[in-house]
Amino acid sequence: MTTSEPVLAAVVARLRGGLAGHDRPGRDELAAMVAATSAGLGQVLGQDDVLAATERIRAELWGLGPLQPFLELPGVTDVLVNGPGEIWIDRGEGLRRMRCPPALSEENAVRALATRLASAGGRRLDDAAPYADARLEGGIRLHAVIPPVAPAGTLISLRVLRSEPLTLSALVSSGSIPPGWAEVLRAMIVTRAAFLVSGGTGAGKTTLLASLLSLVPAGERIVLVEDVGELRPAHPHLVRLEARHANVEGAGAISLEDLVRQALRMRPDRVVVGECRGAEVRDLLAALNTGHAGGCGTVHANAPADVPARLEALGALAGLSADAVRAQAAAALDAVVHVERRGRRRRVMQIAIARRTSRGELEMLPALTADPNDPGSDGETGPGWPDLAQGLEGNQ
Repeated sequence: MTTSEPVLAAVVARLRGGLAGHDRPGRDELAAMVAATSAGLGQVLGQDDVLAATERIRAELWGLGPLQPFLELPGVTDVLVNGPGEIWIDRGEGLRRMRCPPALSEENAVRALATRLASAGGRRLDDAAPYADARLEGGIRLHAVIPPVAPAGTLISLRVLRSEPLTLSALVSSGSIPPGWAEVLRAMIVTRAAFLVSGGTGAGKTTLLASLLSLVPAGERIVLVEDVGELRPAHPHLVRLEARHANVEGAGAISLEDLVRQALRMRPDRVVVGECRGAEVRDLLAALNTGHAGGCGTVHANAPADVPARLEALGALAGLSADAVRAQAAAALDAVVHVERRGRRRRVMQIAIARRTSRGELEMLPALTADPNDPGSDGETGPGWPDLAQGLEGNQ
C-alpha cells in the first residue's frame, strides 16, 4: 500500500465529506466507492489495494483509526496510548511497547481520535468534560483523558472484552481457579448465595463474575446494572441497565443508585451491580436483606480484609453510618471471592465469609485460601470454611 498512500489520503478526505450524515455503507458498496473515487483522482487501484483501502477507510471513519490493527492482534486485551507517539499493548503476557503509527505522532491527531471515539460511545470529551468512559461497538471499553488533566498529551485506554465468557472449567484449566474450588463456586450460584467479587484493577473480577452468572439457571431473570456495559454472561434472560452521564448543560444524569432502585421494580430473580463504587451500595445491601437472594457485584479491594473498609467508605457516600454498613453487610453477604493478578496470571486467591466480631466490627473470615506458588493445589481451608460449607449444603 505504500505506493498508494497519497491517493488513499485523498480518497479518505473525499469520502469523509461524501459520507457525512449518511448511513454507513457495507463493505462491497464502500469498496466500489473507493475504486470509483481513486479512479476519479487519477489512480486506478488493484483489487488488493482497494480491499486494503476499504478497511483503512472503515477504521478511519467509523472504527478505531490507526489503533485498529492493534485491536485485531490475537489475544490482545488492552491498547494504551500515552500521548502522541507512545503505544503499549497487553496480549496476556504483560505490557509491551509498540511502534507508533505516524498518524498518531502529533497531539492534535491523538486528541481528535479520542474525541471521535468518545462521541461514538455517546460521551462528551472536551475542555469542559476532559475525561470520558464509554462502551464502543464490538464490546470495547474506552477511557480517554485530554489536557490539561493529562499534561503530557491525550491518553486513550482501550479494554477488549470477551464476546463469550470463559467457562468455569476453562478457568480451572488455565490455573485461574484452584481445581477443587469450582464446585464451591457452582454451589454458591445454585444456593443463591449473595457475594461480591473483590480485587484490584485488571485482576479479572469481570471475567470471573461473567463466568459465574453464566451458571444461573435459564429460568431466572438477571437484572444487570452497570456504569459502562462490560459483563457478558451467557444467559438467555438478561436485562441491562446502564448509567447515563450528564448532558452539556449538566442535566440528565442517571446514577447507578437510581438504576439499582429501578432494577428492584423489574421482578428480578437476581440483581447484579457490575461495580459497587458509590452510594448504590446502600440499595444493593438493602435489596439483599429484603428477599432478593442471589445478588452479587464487584468491588475494588486489594485483599478480602480490605473489603469492610471499602464498603464503609461507599456507605458513607450514601449517608450510612459505619455501624449500619457493618450490620447490613454481615446480614446480606454470604461470601467474598477475591481475585488477584500475580505476574501474568489472574487467579482466585481466597473465598471468605462476612462476620461481625465481638466488638461489632465487620471482618472477612477466610474459608479457602489458594497456594500462591502452586496453581494445581487446592490450598487450605480457614476458620470460615465450616460456616460456608454448612450454608451451601443446607440451602441445596
